Amino acid sequence: MLLFFTLGLLVHFVFFASIFDIYFTSPLVHGMTPQFTPLPPPARRLVLFVADGLRADSLYELDENGNSRAPFIRSIIMHEGSWGISHTRVPTESRPGHVAMIAGFYEDVSAVAKGWKENPVEFDSLFNESKYTWSWGSPDILPMFAKGASGDHVYTYSYDAEREDFGADDATKLDTWVFDKVKDFFHAARNNQSLFSKVNEEKVVFFLHLLGLDTNGHAHRPSSREYKDNIKIVDDRVKEIVSMFQHFYGNDGKTAFIFTSDHGMTDWGSHGAGHPSETLTPLVTWGAGIKYPQKVSADIAPLMASLIGVPFPLNSVGILPVEYLNNTDLFKAESMFTNAVQILEQFKVKMTQKKEATLPFLFTPFKLLSDSKQVDILRKARLYIKQGKFDEAVSLCTELIHLALKGLSYYHTYDRFFLGISVAIGFVGWTSYVSLLIIKSHSNLTRSISKEVKVAIGIQSPRNYYVYCLLPVPIWYAVLKEFQVIQDLVASLLTFPLSHFVGHLLICTLGIEVLVLSFFYRYMLTAGLVIFAGWPFLTQLWTRAKVTSLSWTFFSLLLAVFPLMPVVGRKPDLSLVMSAGLLVLLLSLFVITSLIKRKNSFIKEELLVHLLQMLSTVLSMYVVYSTHNSLLKKQGLPLMNQVVSWAILASSLVVPLLSSPVLFQRLVSILLSLMSTYLLLSTGYEALFPLVLSCLMFIWIHMEQETLQQSGVCYKQKLTSIQFSYNTDIIQFRHLCLDDIRRAFFLVFFLVTAFFGTGNIASINSFDLASVYCFLTVFSPFMMGSLMMWKILIPFVLVMCAFEASHFVFISQHFFFLVKDYGSWLDIGTRYSIYSHSSYQSASDMNL
Repeated sequence: MLLFFTLGLLVHFVFFASIFDIYFTSPLVHGMTPQFTPLPPPARRLVLFVADGLRADSLYELDENGNSRAPFIRSIIMHEGSWGISHTRVPTESRPGHVAMIAGFYEDVSAVAKGWKENPVEFDSLFNESKYTWSWGSPDILPMFAKGASGDHVYTYSYDAEREDFGADDATKLDTWVFDKVKDFFHAARNNQSLFSKVNEEKVVFFLHLLGLDTNGHAHRPSSREYKDNIKIVDDRVKEIVSMFQHFYGNDGKTAFIFTSDHGMTDWGSHGAGHPSETLTPLVTWGAGIKYPQKVSADIAPLMASLIGVPFPLNSVGILPVEYLNNTDLFKAESMFTNAVQILEQFKVKMTQKKEATLPFLFTPFKLLSDSKQVDILRKARLYIKQGKFDEAVSLCTELIHLALKGLSYYHTYDRFFLGISVAIGFVGWTSYVSLLIIKSHSNLTRSISKEVKVAIGIQSPRNYYVYCLLPVPIWYAVLKEFQVIQDLVASLLTFPLSHFVGHLLICTLGIEVLVLSFFYRYMLTAGLVIFAGWPFLTQLWTRAKVTSLSWTFFSLLLAVFPLMPVVGRKPDLSLVMSAGLLVLLLSLFVITSLIKRKNSFIKEELLVHLLQMLSTVLSMYVVYSTHNSLLKKQGLPLMNQVVSWAILASSLVVPLLSSPVLFQRLVSILLSLMSTYLLLSTGYEALFPLVLSCLMFIWIHMEQETLQQSGVCYKQKLTSIQFSYNTDIIQFRHLCLDDIRRAFFLVFFLVTAFFGTGNIASINSFDLASVYCFLTVFSPFMMGSLMMWKILIPFVLVMCAFEASHFVFISQHFFFLVKDYGSWLDIGTRYSIYSHSSYQSASDMNL
């Protein structure tokens, strides 16, 4: 049994890990030759302003008085530079946004498996190709462009991470710090000959990362006065910096300026998905090499490289916006030719790598861009440039770039279909094998028990692909060893009336599809719960236990309300959090009253545990209310509130272990302890969700007890007398029946409801930072993410603690083909979490 359990975990781990090799692989290649335009560049230096979290509409629209919030930037738009709305690609997060701007490619999706820390994969960037780069701003952004840079020419100046405090009184200090440090830097350069020489070199970049807007947007929403005032402050200080540059360099006209943003923000102060308010960001360019006022789109990385004459970042897939350039047609054509060669180099390297890793007779090249066509296009483009047909050359280079990009995508996904089929075959095989073992052990189809089959995985290879391709072989061998069971199963199924068989099959299929759809459309959870509410009336449960049946119907319908509630965009509602706290206190009083009435089994220690849980609930309510008021007054998170919050979180994991081992009391104790923490992590209606879910779970225990008694499996036993240390009749060995399928489906459905009942756990966009403000307000992705994950897991823990059950893995196969590596971060995360969730449940439950 231990061998089978270990094997099951190993197989499911392989299936789970396969998505990282099939869907989440790095598109980057290395080994290309740097490419740059041979003609003199228009600018000697580049200044890049990135206002983190700035929405396009917030910058461009007029205020309530008809005035611009950014008068200096608006004057640039009207008189000096080119401008437009840049469309950032999802995920709309700071790291991928900056990588796209500065390195020229969309964030490597494999970074999701590596924590988004600095450079999970090495890539080239504009900063690395520059002569010198000086950068000021957040410690979360700057290091990833300095780490891995060749040589010692990328300098970073960051404030302490503690300054990124969402509860601070004035987040604009993050931006003023940057502007002040830049001014101090140039003041020091006047008195330092070595530094003065460096800043006067060509191919120099200055990067100002401004995080104040993002912080104010998260803390106060983009419609707030704080966010709008921050725009005005940034505009004023940008004007100062531009004036300082012009004065320092004697108005030499060799400085190019770019003002943009990495992503926008939703009305409720979040980002990560693909809403227009998140993807539409401002782009304003002016200075050396930039055309006068016009509105066009642009890929920023190749534009910046062209302006200062450095090689295009090696991994850049951006197309140079020649419409922005204020230069000769020859320069534009040469720059576009360089851009095409740079992207073609990536295509060649990618093709070579894939060809070397594939058997010669199985390799299928990208037919739209053969070697001869590459040479032909490059030869024609060079000829057009010599003949002065610059527009034709630009058009031909653009065509070559588009073909090369299609080829890169082709080779990046080259093995995806084959590997997916291999994993699918293995998945079906493992599911079949486990199902056959269950049927053989818990049915009377066959009395001849074959010897245990040991499925060994003896594949050792530096490439996981061999595992995915060869794993199905031993699995299907094990399935075929159970041929006698398969024969008996088929024979048994043939004895069923065709109408009954088809009916049950349709019901199972419909149930699975409803479950699958609930991952994408939360209202399907509501539909399922409404159907669940009518279950007792379709059986004899209604006649045997009317009160329990009515309670089941009531709480099923009550729980069905939550998936219809808004996930994001809602305002904090402390009254609902306080109401949930009061209900917890009432439940605690009810439990204490019940303990006192049962004098025979009453123990003072039990009373002490419940009083301690009541105290934790009261403290949680106070901390939530006090913290909310303190943040409204911009006084930050009180230290005492923070200490109490962490103490409650720690105690909630220990106190339930001190409670009575009686089943009902232990489950209630777990609920009361976890609710104290859940209140601290709640901002509105979701605080009521675990209470309603737990009530339904307790009733489900009673309903299943009635069902088992009805079928003659066990006698009715009071839950107050069942202890965790006992082996009750509920789990005795017995044959399988149709009710087991229904129980498994109920369990899976409730687990899904626990995860998605109040939101989508995969969406960064639905992540509300206000949920963790009782624990910390200083930006800490790992800690904040861990707290949010614990909040998500609490309802799941409540369901799992209430029941010990198992379910089948059939839906996992369905989810495998729904994994995506494109679209919004919500889309990617949703399918990743679905597959992870289903695989985890399959591994844990099917091996019990």
